[in-house]
Amino acid sequence: MRYDVVIVGAGPAGLGAAIRLKQLNPTITVCILEKGAEVGSHILSGAVIEPRALEELFPDWKERGAPLTTPVSKDKFLFLTSTKAFHLPTPPQMHNQGNYVTSLGALCLWLSQQAEGLGVEIYPGFAGTDCLFNEKGEVIGVQTGPLGLDRNGNPTSQFEAGVKIFGRMTFLAEGCRGSLAQQIIKTFQLDKDSNPQTYGMGLKEIWEIDPLKSKAGHVIHTIGWPLDHQTYGGSFIYHLNTSQVLIGFVVGLDYQNPYLNPFEEFQRFKTHPAIRSLLEGGRCISYGARALNEGGYQSIPKLEFPGGFLIGCSAGFLNVAKIKGSHTALKSGMIAAEAAFEHLMEGKAYSYKKRLEKSWVYEELYKVRNIRPGFQRGIWFGLLNAAFETYITRGKSPWTLRNQADHIKLKPATQCRKISYPLPDGKITFDRSTALSLSNIRYDENQPNHLHLKNPQAALTINKEIYDFPEGRYCPALVYELVKINNGLSLQINAQNCLQCKVCDIKDPTQNIVWTPPEGGSGPNYINM
Repeated sequence: MRYDVVIVGAGPAGLGAAIRLKQLNPTITVCILEKGAEVGSHILSGAVIEPRALEELFPDWKERGAPLTTPVSKDKFLFLTSTKAFHLPTPPQMHNQGNYVTSLGALCLWLSQQAEGLGVEIYPGFAGTDCLFNEKGEVIGVQTGPLGLDRNGNPTSQFEAGVKIFGRMTFLAEGCRGSLAQQIIKTFQLDKDSNPQTYGMGLKEIWEIDPLKSKAGHVIHTIGWPLDHQTYGGSFIYHLNTSQVLIGFVVGLDYQNPYLNPFEEFQRFKTHPAIRSLLEGGRCISYGARALNEGGYQSIPKLEFPGGFLIGCSAGFLNVAKIKGSHTALKSGMIAAEAAFEHLMEGKAYSYKKRLEKSWVYEELYKVRNIRPGFQRGIWFGLLNAAFETYITRGKSPWTLRNQADHIKLKPATQCRKISYPLPDGKITFDRSTALSLSNIRYDENQPNHLHLKNPQAALTINKEIYDFPEGRYCPALVYELVKINNGLSLQINAQNCLQCKVCDIKDPTQNIVWTPPEGGSGPNYINM
């Protein structure tokens, strides 16, 4: 199978790139591989969408029926204590006038329909597992993973071999911490001159609430409780126009205490009087989790490699100050398409990096580059630094703060206090098993384990002995479990629970856990997340 451009990932970046390529030249052949069972099934985001890039791609998006139907009507920014909620001035970056509360999954499904209408070929259920190279070391396409292997890697009666998909150019649009992007970044040392990427963990639920409590278009963000003052994070509460509320919690993965449990912090957050009163009488209908890039401008690697580009969150274009990345991801895909068109049709050198640097994407990320790293010194310093960067220097400080890798920040358990979390009530708060039942997870129980340990013994000699088994807490899906075997302990990996959030791949203190793509179509099947 041969195409002009092969794109891995049917998120906003990949779909935006495919559509823009076809707009520039309908004869260009474009293929998108998507590991989810269908477009949108692995998409999880807040989401408040800034339509700037969408308007550039489709000026008539409203007439075309894009699923942006709940305009933001009000913004609130709150600081929480355990019992009170104090209003803070909403930072300019978080003003959402002109933006829309929606499902990013629904938007991607709509974009896929637009792309297919232009002749783009989209293949859901096919995970790209390896990049293909020619004798010069250039990327010439992607190998998809096989289907129908048993847990030992042997073919079953349902076996289908993987397929080689060749492209004159390859775009990696896998989202945050994509496996192929990690391979390519390492192979070509694309991050040699950039800061380490840093991440947050986002957990989200969709609730159906009492219609009398519904306030369509209301957007609320909080900081403070239940997190301590050294841990970065906060919440979002977005009201749709259907008596549904999108509620979520983000914890920076540079947290230090190995006893911190992001899932339990989210559940505890919902017990705050201001939040509990909103959810009482309602019901939770969906749950999911995902890592998100937080490194920003200084952590963006080189974007061009021989044979292709990194686009969207594979490169890390999230604007942390805005708490948005879909608009920058979509725009990066469009810019990559324009650069690829120029290269393929006119034989010119790659211009993707130069085009991005001249775009509003880089301008936007540069202005807020110092805000997230300011919180490495705690919430109070972070807030003061954010105010200074926003109102005094307006993003033009003569310095750029550095990011550090998240896994090195974890402290030994002996230096930290244990955290006691309340038991779930089954109405407002849940345990992880109950929450997982709302994620529509599908795996063949017999398929190979997609989570690998470089050194299995390190799970006990380092993770258990020094950090008291942090993977049992930072995983939002009960994948990692210590079990007794022959009077000892062994790490059991319940890969069939995996939400594919990638947090284990990021936070493991010795970088011992390697996430690889499972069989295509496996994992969560999110509905409008």
